[in-house]
Formats: sequence, structure tokens, C-alpha cells
Amino acid sequence: MKAEQARGMSDVDLLKEIEGARRELFNLRLRAATKQLADNTQIMKTRRKVALLLTVKKEREQGNTSQAAS
Repeated sequence: MKAEQARGMSDVDLLKEIEGARRELFNLRLRAATKQLADNTQIMKTRRKVALLLTVKKEREQGNTSQAAS
């Protein structure tokens, strides 16, 4: 996922995507702990996806508060 795609999402879709990525990260960590994960790079990719989504969410929150303060 790219930042442009995340910025194009609605707030509801963004929150659903964050929740889904966090669940996926949990499942990957669980699979890694039980030695069932073949590709360990999936964890890193999912962590970056969560970080990207949270960054976009934070940008929107800060953008909304700065516009409201004006």
C-alpha cells in the first residue's frame, strides 16, 4: 500500500484497514512464535503498513484541529 492510496480512503475505511493490519500482524507474530511462518519479512512489511496508516490518520487529526483553530 502506498501513502496516496491510504490518503484516498475514507475515515471509516482507514480505521478498518488499521484494525485489519493489526490483526494480521498479531497472526504473523503468533505464526513466527510457533515456527509456522516461512517468510519473516512479512512481519516487517505489515509493521510498515500499520505505521503508514497510523501516520495518515494522525495527519488527518492534526489537519482537522489546525483548521478548526483558525
